[in-house]
Amino acid sequence: MIVPVAGAVAALTAIALISQSLTQFELVVERGQSAWTFIRVTLLSMPLLSGLIFPIALFVGTLVALTRLQGEHEFTAAFASGMSLRQVSSPIIRIGVYFLLFSLASNLFLQPWSARSMREELFKVKNDLVSTLVKEGEFSTSPSGLTIYVQRIDQNSLLRQIYIRIPATEGGADRTYVAREGKITQVGTESLLILRNGSTQWVSGGELDHITFDETSIPISDYFASDDSLNFKESERYLHELFFPNLALPGDGGNYERKNVGKLMAEGHARLASPLYNLSFVLLAIMAVLGGGFSRGGYTQRIAIAAGVAVTARLLGVVMQTIGAEAAILNILQYLVPLIPIIMCVRLLNKRDRTGVTVLGGMAPLNAGLRTSSADFGAPRRNRT
Repeated sequence: MIVPVAGAVAALTAIALISQSLTQFELVVERGQSAWTFIRVTLLSMPLLSGLIFPIALFVGTLVALTRLQGEHEFTAAFASGMSLRQVSSPIIRIGVYFLLFSLASNLFLQPWSARSMREELFKVKNDLVSTLVKEGEFSTSPSGLTIYVQRIDQNSLLRQIYIRIPATEGGADRTYVAREGKITQVGTESLLILRNGSTQWVSGGELDHITFDETSIPISDYFASDDSLNFKESERYLHELFFPNLALPGDGGNYERKNVGKLMAEGHARLASPLYNLSFVLLAIMAVLGGGFSRGGYTQRIAIAAGVAVTARLLGVVMQTIGAEAAILNILQYLVPLIPIIMCVRLLNKRDRTGVTVLGGMAPLNAGLRTSSADFGAPRRNRT
Protein backbone atom coordinates (compact mmCIF):
# COMPACT_ATOMS: atom_id res chain seq x y z
CA MET A 1 0.00 0.00 0.00
CA ILE A 2 2.77 2.46 0.88
CA VAL A 3 4.36 2.68 -2.59
CA PRO A 4 1.19 3.25 -4.69
CA VAL A 5 -0.32 5.63 -2.12
CA ALA A 6 2.92 7.61 -1.89
CA GLY A 7 3.11 7.67 -5.68
CA ALA A 8 -0.46 8.94 -5.96
CA VAL A 9 0.20 11.63 -3.33
CA ALA A 10 3.36 12.72 -5.18
CA ALA A 11 1.62 12.82 -8.56
CA LEU A 12 -1.40 14.80 -7.31
CA THR A 13 0.85 17.15 -5.33
CA ALA A 14 2.91 17.82 -8.46
CA ILE A 15 -0.24 18.62 -10.41
CA ALA A 16 -1.43 20.94 -7.63
CA LEU A 17 1.98 22.66 -7.51
CA ILE A 18 1.90 23.28 -11.26
CA SER A 19 -1.65 24.63 -11.02
CA GLN A 20 -0.79 26.94 -8.13
CA SER A 21 2.44 28.13 -9.73
CA LEU A 22 0.53 29.20 -12.83
CA THR A 23 -1.93 31.23 -10.75
CA GLN A 24 0.88 32.89 -8.80
CA PHE A 25 3.14 33.52 -11.79
CA GLU A 26 1.96 37.14 -11.97
CA LEU A 27 3.99 37.80 -8.81
CA VAL A 28 7.12 37.55 -10.91
CA VAL A 29 5.87 38.76 -14.28
CA GLU A 30 3.67 41.72 -13.32
CA ARG A 31 4.71 42.65 -9.80
CA GLY A 32 8.45 42.17 -10.09
CA GLN A 33 8.81 39.93 -7.03
CA SER A 34 11.73 37.58 -6.49
CA ALA A 35 11.69 33.89 -7.37
CA TRP A 36 11.86 33.03 -3.65
CA THR A 37 8.60 34.94 -2.99
CA PHE A 38 6.96 33.05 -5.86
CA ILE A 39 8.15 29.66 -4.54
CA ARG A 40 7.19 30.47 -0.94
CA VAL A 41 3.64 31.55 -1.83
CA THR A 42 3.17 28.45 -3.99
CA LEU A 43 4.35 26.05 -1.28
CA LEU A 44 2.27 27.75 1.41
CA SER A 45 -0.89 27.01 -0.58
CA MET A 46 -0.32 23.23 -0.49
CA PRO A 47 -1.67 22.43 3.02
CA LEU A 48 -4.98 23.97 1.95
CA LEU A 49 -5.15 21.51 -0.95
CA SER A 50 -4.12 18.46 1.07
CA GLY A 51 -7.72 17.89 2.14
CA LEU A 52 -8.55 17.20 -1.50
CA ILE A 53 -5.31 15.43 -2.43
CA PHE A 54 -5.12 12.82 0.35
CA PRO A 55 -8.54 11.12 -0.07
CA ILE A 56 -8.09 10.85 -3.85
CA ALA A 57 -4.53 9.57 -3.47
CA LEU A 58 -5.69 6.98 -0.94
CA PHE A 59 -8.49 5.85 -3.25
CA VAL A 60 -6.18 5.50 -6.26
CA GLY A 61 -3.32 3.92 -4.31
CA THR A 62 -5.63 1.43 -2.61
CA LEU A 63 -7.16 0.40 -5.94
CA VAL A 64 -3.73 -0.13 -7.50
CA ALA A 65 -2.47 -2.23 -4.59
CA LEU A 66 -5.61 -4.33 -4.16
CA THR A 67 -6.06 -4.96 -7.89
CA ARG A 68 -2.51 -6.25 -8.11
CA LEU A 69 -2.91 -8.47 -5.05
CA GLN A 70 -6.21 -9.82 -6.34
CA GLY A 71 -4.81 -10.42 -9.83
CA GLU A 72 -1.89 -12.39 -8.39
CA HIS A 73 -4.28 -14.46 -6.21
CA GLU A 74 -2.70 -13.25 -2.99
CA PHE A 75 -6.15 -12.81 -1.43
CA THR A 76 -7.09 -16.32 -2.52
CA ALA A 77 -4.13 -17.63 -0.56
CA ALA A 78 -4.99 -15.44 2.42
CA PHE A 79 -8.61 -16.60 2.53
CA ALA A 80 -7.55 -20.22 2.02
CA SER A 81 -5.26 -19.94 5.03
CA GLY A 82 -8.23 -18.95 7.19
CA MET A 83 -8.01 -15.14 7.20
CA SER A 84 -11.27 -13.22 7.26
CA LEU A 85 -12.07 -10.23 5.08
CA ARG A 86 -11.76 -7.98 8.12
CA GLN A 87 -8.27 -9.30 8.82
CA VAL A 88 -7.22 -8.75 5.21
CA SER A 89 -8.68 -5.21 5.24
CA SER A 90 -7.25 -4.25 8.63
CA PRO A 91 -3.84 -2.87 7.50
CA ILE A 92 -5.50 -0.95 4.66
CA ILE A 93 -8.01 0.62 7.03
CA ARG A 94 -5.21 1.52 9.44
CA ILE A 95 -3.46 3.50 6.70
CA GLY A 96 -6.73 5.35 6.13
CA VAL A 97 -6.95 6.11 9.85
CA TYR A 98 -3.37 7.41 9.87
CA PHE A 99 -4.18 9.76 7.00
CA LEU A 100 -7.36 10.80 8.81
CA LEU A 101 -5.40 11.79 11.91
CA PHE A 102 -2.73 13.59 9.90
CA SER A 103 -5.37 15.49 7.93
CA LEU A 104 -7.12 16.48 11.15
CA ALA A 105 -3.87 17.81 12.63
CA SER A 106 -3.16 19.64 9.36
CA ASN A 107 -6.63 21.22 9.33
CA LEU A 108 -6.33 22.38 12.92
CA PHE A 109 -2.77 23.73 12.90
CA LEU A 110 -0.79 23.52 9.64
CA GLN A 111 -3.45 24.81 7.23
CA PRO A 112 -4.35 28.02 9.13
CA TRP A 113 -0.67 28.76 9.76
CA SER A 114 0.29 28.34 6.09
CA ALA A 115 -2.80 30.20 4.85
CA ARG A 116 -2.05 33.11 7.21
CA SER A 117 1.57 33.21 6.09
CA MET A 118 0.48 33.23 2.45
CA ARG A 119 -2.05 36.00 3.12
CA GLU A 120 0.59 38.11 4.88
CA GLU A 121 3.02 37.56 2.01
CA LEU A 122 0.42 38.53 -0.60
CA PHE A 123 -0.57 41.55 1.51
CA LYS A 124 3.02 42.75 1.52
CA VAL A 125 3.23 42.21 -2.23
CA LYS A 126 -0.02 44.11 -2.77
CA ASN A 127 1.23 47.05 -0.72
CA ASP A 128 4.76 46.90 -2.06
CA LEU A 129 5.55 50.34 -3.46
CA VAL A 130 7.44 49.00 -6.44
CA SER A 131 4.72 46.52 -7.47
CA THR A 132 1.73 48.82 -6.84
CA LEU A 133 2.86 52.06 -8.44
CA VAL A 134 6.10 51.72 -10.35
CA LYS A 135 5.60 50.36 -13.89
CA GLU A 136 8.34 49.93 -16.45
CA GLY A 137 8.25 52.61 -19.13
CA GLU A 138 5.17 54.37 -17.71
CA PHE A 139 4.54 57.59 -15.81
CA SER A 140 2.58 56.68 -12.67
CA THR A 141 1.03 59.09 -10.19
CA SER A 142 0.00 58.26 -6.64
CA PRO A 143 -3.21 59.66 -5.10
CA SER A 144 -1.10 62.19 -3.19
CA GLY A 145 0.40 63.57 -6.41
CA LEU A 146 3.86 61.98 -6.55
CA THR A 147 4.80 61.09 -10.14
CA ILE A 148 7.45 58.51 -10.97
CA TYR A 149 8.88 57.05 -14.16
CA VAL A 150 11.25 54.06 -14.32
CA GLN A 151 12.77 52.78 -17.52
CA ARG A 152 13.52 49.27 -16.19
CA ILE A 153 13.00 47.22 -13.01
CA ASP A 154 15.51 44.43 -12.34
CA GLN A 155 14.50 41.17 -10.66
CA ASN A 156 16.17 42.35 -7.44
CA SER A 157 13.79 45.38 -7.49
CA LEU A 158 16.59 47.75 -8.53
CA LEU A 159 15.14 50.71 -10.45
CA ARG A 160 16.97 51.98 -13.53
CA GLN A 161 16.79 55.49 -15.09
CA ILE A 162 14.40 57.20 -12.70
CA TYR A 163 12.42 60.41 -12.96
CA ILE A 164 10.42 61.65 -9.93
CA ARG A 165 8.24 64.70 -9.39
CA ILE A 166 7.32 65.49 -5.78
CA PRO A 167 4.37 67.90 -5.43
CA ALA A 168 4.92 71.17 -3.65
CA THR A 169 4.21 71.42 0.04
CA GLU A 170 2.51 74.49 1.49
CA GLY A 171 4.67 77.49 0.70
CA GLY A 172 7.13 75.43 -1.34
CA ALA A 173 7.68 74.39 -4.93
CA ASP A 174 7.58 71.19 -6.95
CA ARG A 175 10.84 69.27 -6.88
CA THR A 176 12.04 66.82 -9.50
CA TYR A 177 14.70 64.12 -9.27
CA VAL A 178 16.57 62.35 -12.03
CA ALA A 179 18.81 59.41 -11.14
CA ARG A 180 20.62 56.56 -12.85
CA GLU A 181 19.38 53.95 -10.37
CA GLY A 182 17.52 53.60 -7.10
CA LYS A 183 15.96 51.18 -4.66
CA ILE A 184 13.13 51.32 -2.14
CA THR A 185 14.17 50.12 1.32
CA GLN A 186 12.36 49.80 4.62
CA VAL A 187 13.90 51.45 7.69
CA GLY A 188 11.69 50.65 10.65
CA THR A 189 8.22 51.80 9.67
CA GLU A 190 9.55 54.33 7.14
CA SER A 191 9.96 53.63 3.40
CA LEU A 192 12.92 55.35 1.80
CA LEU A 193 13.79 55.69 -1.87
CA ILE A 194 17.59 55.61 -2.20
CA LEU A 195 18.74 57.39 -5.38
CA ARG A 196 22.28 57.17 -6.82
CA ASN A 197 24.11 59.24 -9.44
CA GLY A 198 21.49 61.86 -10.11
CA SER A 199 20.34 65.42 -9.65
CA THR A 200 17.43 67.39 -8.24
CA GLN A 201 15.83 70.60 -9.50
CA TRP A 202 13.34 73.10 -8.11
CA VAL A 203 12.30 76.72 -8.66
CA SER A 204 13.11 79.19 -5.89
CA GLY A 205 12.60 82.94 -6.14
CA GLY A 206 11.95 82.71 -9.87
CA GLU A 207 15.24 80.89 -10.51
CA LEU A 208 15.95 77.22 -11.19
CA ASP A 209 18.15 75.59 -8.57
CA HIS A 210 20.05 72.46 -9.53
CA ILE A 211 22.03 70.07 -7.32
CA THR A 212 23.82 66.86 -8.34
CA PHE A 213 24.43 64.01 -5.90
CA ASP A 214 26.11 60.63 -5.66
CA GLU A 215 23.45 59.29 -3.30
CA THR A 216 20.42 60.69 -1.54
CA SER A 217 17.31 59.35 0.16
CA ILE A 218 13.69 60.47 -0.09
CA PRO A 219 11.05 59.49 2.52
CA ILE A 220 8.03 58.36 0.51
CA SER A 221 5.77 56.59 3.03
CA ASP A 222 3.38 59.54 3.21
CA TYR A 223 2.86 59.48 -0.55
CA PHE A 224 1.81 55.81 -0.58
CA ALA A 225 -0.41 55.58 2.49
CA SER A 226 -2.78 52.63 2.17
CA ASP A 227 -6.17 52.19 3.79
CA ASP A 228 -6.06 48.41 3.31
CA SER A 229 -6.07 46.29 6.46
CA LEU A 230 -5.11 42.65 6.84
CA ASN A 231 -8.24 40.61 7.61
CA PHE A 232 -8.00 36.83 7.75
CA LYS A 233 -10.64 34.84 5.86
CA GLU A 234 -12.31 31.62 7.02
CA SER A 235 -9.61 29.29 5.68
CA GLU A 236 -6.91 31.35 7.43
CA ARG A 237 -8.29 31.09 10.96
CA TYR A 238 -7.68 28.62 13.75
CA LEU A 239 -10.51 26.48 15.05
CA HIS A 240 -11.26 28.61 18.13
CA GLU A 241 -11.45 31.72 15.94
CA LEU A 242 -14.04 30.00 13.75
CA PHE A 243 -16.32 28.80 16.53
CA PHE A 244 -15.83 31.85 18.78
CA PRO A 245 -15.35 34.94 16.57
CA ASN A 246 -14.62 38.26 18.22
CA LEU A 247 -17.85 40.13 17.48
CA ALA A 248 -16.76 43.13 19.56
CA LEU A 249 -13.76 43.83 17.32
CA PRO A 250 -13.87 47.46 16.09
CA GLY A 251 -13.61 48.61 12.50
CA ASP A 252 -13.77 46.50 9.36
CA GLY A 253 -12.55 43.44 11.24
CA GLY A 254 -15.56 43.48 13.54
CA ASN A 255 -17.93 44.06 10.62
CA TYR A 256 -16.51 41.02 8.86
CA GLU A 257 -16.96 38.87 11.98
CA ARG A 258 -20.57 39.89 12.47
CA LYS A 259 -21.53 39.44 8.82
CA ASN A 260 -19.91 36.02 8.43
CA VAL A 261 -20.70 34.16 11.65
CA GLY A 262 -22.44 31.42 9.68
CA LYS A 263 -19.53 30.99 7.25
CA LEU A 264 -17.03 30.85 10.08
CA MET A 265 -19.06 28.18 11.87
CA ALA A 266 -19.47 26.12 8.69
CA GLU A 267 -15.72 26.31 8.01
CA GLY A 268 -15.01 25.07 11.54
CA HIS A 269 -17.25 22.02 11.07
CA ALA A 270 -15.70 21.40 7.63
CA ARG A 271 -12.24 21.29 9.24
CA LEU A 272 -13.44 18.53 11.58
CA ALA A 273 -15.52 16.62 9.01
CA SER A 274 -13.25 16.62 5.93
CA PRO A 275 -10.62 14.19 7.37
CA LEU A 276 -13.36 11.52 7.44
CA TYR A 277 -13.18 11.35 3.64
CA ASN A 278 -9.79 9.63 3.93
CA LEU A 279 -11.34 6.64 5.70
CA SER A 280 -14.46 6.77 3.51
CA PHE A 281 -12.48 6.61 0.27
CA VAL A 282 -10.28 3.77 1.54
CA LEU A 283 -13.32 1.67 2.44
CA LEU A 284 -14.92 2.40 -0.94
CA ALA A 285 -11.75 1.21 -2.68
CA ILE A 286 -11.75 -1.97 -0.58
CA MET A 287 -15.35 -2.67 -1.52
CA ALA A 288 -14.60 -1.98 -5.21
CA VAL A 289 -12.06 -4.84 -5.31
CA LEU A 290 -13.09 -7.17 -2.48
CA GLY A 291 -16.80 -6.38 -2.39
CA GLY A 292 -17.51 -9.13 -4.92
CA GLY A 293 -16.10 -12.36 -6.24
CA PHE A 294 -12.85 -12.76 -8.17
CA SER A 295 -13.15 -11.65 -11.79
CA ARG A 296 -10.65 -12.46 -14.53
CA GLY A 297 -12.05 -9.62 -16.59
CA GLY A 298 -11.23 -7.02 -13.95
CA TYR A 299 -13.34 -4.81 -11.72
CA THR A 300 -14.16 -1.90 -13.98
CA GLN A 301 -17.85 -1.81 -13.10
CA ARG A 302 -17.31 -1.99 -9.35
CA ILE A 303 -14.50 0.57 -9.47
CA ALA A 304 -16.70 2.92 -11.50
CA ILE A 305 -19.50 2.58 -8.93
CA ALA A 306 -17.11 3.23 -6.01
CA ALA A 307 -15.54 6.20 -7.82
CA GLY A 308 -18.98 7.64 -8.54
CA VAL A 309 -19.97 7.32 -4.88
CA ALA A 310 -16.67 8.96 -3.80
CA VAL A 311 -17.05 11.92 -6.19
CA THR A 312 -20.71 12.38 -5.25
CA ALA A 313 -19.88 12.32 -1.54
CA ARG A 314 -17.12 14.92 -1.92
CA LEU A 315 -19.31 17.24 -3.96
CA LEU A 316 -22.13 16.85 -1.47
CA GLY A 317 -19.69 17.80 1.28
CA VAL A 318 -19.02 21.13 -0.43
CA VAL A 319 -22.75 21.69 -0.87
CA MET A 320 -23.43 20.86 2.78
CA GLN A 321 -20.80 23.39 3.88
CA THR A 322 -22.59 26.07 1.86
CA ILE A 323 -25.94 25.07 3.35
CA GLY A 324 -24.46 25.01 6.86
CA ALA A 325 -23.38 28.63 6.45
CA GLU A 326 -27.04 29.57 6.07
CA ALA A 327 -28.42 27.45 8.96
CA ALA A 328 -26.08 26.30 11.73
CA ILE A 329 -28.18 23.24 12.61
CA LEU A 330 -27.55 21.82 9.11
CA ASN A 331 -23.81 21.57 9.76
CA ILE A 332 -24.50 18.05 11.06
CA LEU A 333 -24.90 17.08 7.39
CA GLN A 334 -21.19 17.76 6.85
CA TYR A 335 -20.43 14.81 9.12
CA LEU A 336 -23.17 12.56 7.74
CA VAL A 337 -21.96 12.77 4.12
CA PRO A 338 -18.61 10.96 4.75
CA LEU A 339 -19.99 8.85 7.63
CA ILE A 340 -22.74 7.21 5.58
CA PRO A 341 -20.31 5.51 3.10
CA ILE A 342 -18.13 4.47 6.06
CA ILE A 343 -21.04 2.85 7.89
CA MET A 344 -22.35 1.16 4.74
CA CYS A 345 -18.93 -0.23 3.77
CA VAL A 346 -18.28 -1.55 7.29
CA ARG A 347 -21.69 -3.25 7.31
CA LEU A 348 -21.03 -4.83 3.92
CA LEU A 349 -17.61 -6.04 5.04
CA ASN A 350 -19.16 -7.63 8.12
CA LYS A 351 -21.91 -9.18 6.00
CA ARG A 352 -19.40 -10.80 3.67
CA ASP A 353 -17.42 -12.12 6.61
CA ARG A 354 -20.52 -13.77 8.09
CA THR A 355 -22.17 -15.16 4.97
CA GLY A 356 -19.72 -15.13 2.07
CA VAL A 357 -22.34 -13.28 0.05
CA THR A 358 -21.15 -11.24 -2.90
CA VAL A 359 -22.47 -7.78 -2.09
CA LEU A 360 -21.34 -5.92 -5.19
CA GLY A 361 -21.74 -7.13 -8.75
CA GLY A 362 -25.14 -8.78 -8.42
CA MET A 363 -24.00 -12.34 -7.52
CA ALA A 364 -26.37 -14.68 -5.76
CA PRO A 365 -25.74 -15.71 -2.13
CA LEU A 366 -23.62 -18.82 -1.60
CA ASN A 367 -24.72 -21.94 0.19
CA ALA A 368 -23.30 -22.34 3.64
CA GLY A 369 -19.62 -23.14 3.48
CA LEU A 370 -19.60 -23.66 -0.33
CA ARG A 371 -18.21 -21.74 -3.27
CA THR A 372 -20.18 -22.58 -6.36
CA SER A 373 -17.91 -21.16 -9.09
CA SER A 374 -14.50 -19.72 -9.75
CA ALA A 375 -16.10 -16.25 -9.74
CA ASP A 376 -16.89 -16.71 -6.07
CA PHE A 377 -13.48 -18.05 -5.10
CA GLY A 378 -11.82 -15.63 -2.78
CA ALA A 379 -14.97 -14.83 -0.83
CA PRO A 380 -14.66 -15.68 2.88
CA ARG A 381 -16.26 -18.96 3.85
CA ARG A 382 -19.13 -19.06 6.30
CA ASN A 383 -18.48 -21.33 9.25
CA ARG A 384 -20.65 -24.41 9.45
CA THR A 385 -22.93 -24.75 12.45
